[in-house]
Amino acid sequence: MADKAKSGKAANKTPPKSPGDPAKEKSAKRLSLESEGTNEGAAAPELSALEEAFRKFAIHGDTRATGKEMHGKNWSKLCKDCQVIDGKNVTITDVDIVFSKIKGKSCRTITFEQFKEALEELSKKRFKDKSNEEAIQEIHKLIEGKAPIISGVTKAISSPTVSRLTDTSKFTGSHKERFDPSGKGKGKAGRVDLVDESGYVPGYKHAGTYDHKVQGGK
Repeated sequence: MADKAKSGKAANKTPPKSPGDPAKEKSAKRLSLESEGTNEGAAAPELSALEEAFRKFAIHGDTRATGKEMHGKNWSKLCKDCQVIDGKNVTITDVDIVFSKIKGKSCRTITFEQFKEALEELSKKRFKDKSNEEAIQEIHKLIEGKAPIISGVTKAISSPTVSRLTDTSKFTGSHKERFDPSGKGKGKAGRVDLVDESGYVPGYKHAGTYDHKVQGGK
């Protein structure tokens, strides 16, 4: 029985692994790391200054926009803010015509590639005295690094109801006591009943005039 147990233990033992080549293992690790680095770099390509500007204008005023496509309204704003429209060689009408020409028939937006095509069309009109390549470079310079211009502030709408509710001269009751005649708040004095420790009866109008009368009589 003891011999059978020993033979069973010997059969369960796995043979030891043969040592691998250290040089091959290091090479395999380096290749795997390099491939991972390449994949990471491909996942997050660096955007050009022109494409960054395109994306900033593409998402302007639209919280659901991804920045990959641009609507006609934002295209017109880009051309205005970046001075592509000069009012002489390029007008708002030219901008609208080019947008309609470049986009697809059933589409309402343009991609970045179509955006570059539209700029190429406008560059011929905007920089007539330059070659095609120079004109494209110049119109790109107008846009690179730019962002939408937010001009003006929303004005408060004058409403009779709001004016009536905020007119302190028309307040009554306890609310009236919280403001002085000019409409300025009294602070704590308007919210809490402060104890009058002057010694005069509440409502007495001639407080503090005794000394003046006595000195005047002498």
